[in-house]
Amino acid sequence: MRSFMMEAASNSVPDPEAGQSRLCPLQAALATRPGVEGYDQFCRVALSLFRFIGAAYATGASDCWEAAYRFADEAPGIADSPLLVARAAALVRILRSGRPCELCFMPPSCRRLSKDEAELMRLLSVARSKQPGELETIVCGFVGSGKEDATTRAVNALACC
Repeated sequence: MRSFMMEAASNSVPDPEAGQSRLCPLQAALATRPGVEGYDQFCRVALSLFRFIGAAYATGASDCWEAAYRFADEAPGIADSPLLVARAAALVRILRSGRPCELCFMPPSCRRLSKDEAELMRLLSVARSKQPGELETIVCGFVGSGKEDATTRAVNALACC
């Protein structure tokens, strides 16, 4: 236990077999996790909405919904912010009902993506690039059986907002 704590506390740990330093497991996991920088403005706005909506479901606080609408209202280039929030919420709702476990959302200000968020961004990016065959393949790997069509429609509707 003490060894693990010391490993996690430092940025790198000597690797006696390789004769060089290696990242601790937590640092390595964070280093490979994608960030928001690789996505366009629309996808970053959608990500923030997903996070506010996820927080609303997790906490039951209506302030999270208000924050989502306010964020969409203030986002540049969004013509119909209530529709954007509704479509993001519809997608989250469909995904919540079609998965065996809860979606994992990071706080709205976080620059890193959870695994679920990375998949959502991938879905949205593919839908926005109009690659239907690829979208269905990704959707099938992300949602449970029976929710593929609804998820695909929801992603496409959000992508067209």
